[in-house]
Amino acid sequence: MSPELLAWLTAVSFALSNVSVRNGLNYSTPFTATLVSLIVHTVALWTVVFLTTGIPQVALAAVVVIAITGILQPIMRHCHYTGIHKLGTSRAVTLRNTFPLPAVLIGILFLGEPITPLGMAGTVSVVAGIVLTSWRIDKHLPSFHWSHLMYPVATALITAVVHPLRRYALIQSNEPLFFTAVVGPISLLALAAYYVTPICKEKLVWDRRAFWPFFVSGFFETLAVLLMLLAFSLGPVVVVSPISSTTPIWTLIISAIFLRKVERITIASAVGTVLVVAGVVAIALTH
Repeated sequence: MSPELLAWLTAVSFALSNVSVRNGLNYSTPFTATLVSLIVHTVALWTVVFLTTGIPQVALAAVVVIAITGILQPIMRHCHYTGIHKLGTSRAVTLRNTFPLPAVLIGILFLGEPITPLGMAGTVSVVAGIVLTSWRIDKHLPSFHWSHLMYPVATALITAVVHPLRRYALIQSNEPLFFTAVVGPISLLALAAYYVTPICKEKLVWDRRAFWPFFVSGFFETLAVLLMLLAFSLGPVVVVSPISSTTPIWTLIISAIFLRKVERITIASAVGTVLVVAGVVAIALTH
């Protein structure tokens, strides 16, 4: 299978996961969605590992790096699901996919890296898309507070860290299935450790109406992570990243079909989504 097709399937799988979890959040909490997602991730992938390749020999450095991404994974997923719950699916996903922007800004401001005309155009496009996506958001969402924007922003920042770590691990040992499976139990342990601490104010809400949406979301989220690692193992980043970053477009389309009674998609948010995706693709093509 070509890396281009795997990258496209990654984008669509993430979109299906986003829309499904939004349905479940009508009856439960983002923390519960995160737990279910990680359980599905762990059970499904370790079953596949034991039925196929088994546990391979891999570089210790790769395992350490993947363990770090496993610790970050529950934070990233929880912030992502909370953003969907607070802002709506298409807005949260669009803002989450601005993760190449901080990497570009850090490179320019602190590392003295030059920016190409294409990279500058991409940056401007992403910023314009963010403005349009957030335009009059307080008017469309009665319960909105500007602090809610921190959730997709936090997701974007963590994603900007996790992606290079995953690529590094695959360079050390090209075992995408095993590495994706390793993330599961580490993430569950990290989530459990947080849950038993006094600082945790999250609640687990078990409602059977949320079970299947969360289960389906966890399945597609897990599939998307695996497909992305497979794509990175077969093709260069400049090919995989632009295609996989089209997730907001597919989320917008699927949301318009299946979430019409739950979310309102405005012209501004639709145009903003297109601008963000175009900008991210332009930035990816400069590397």
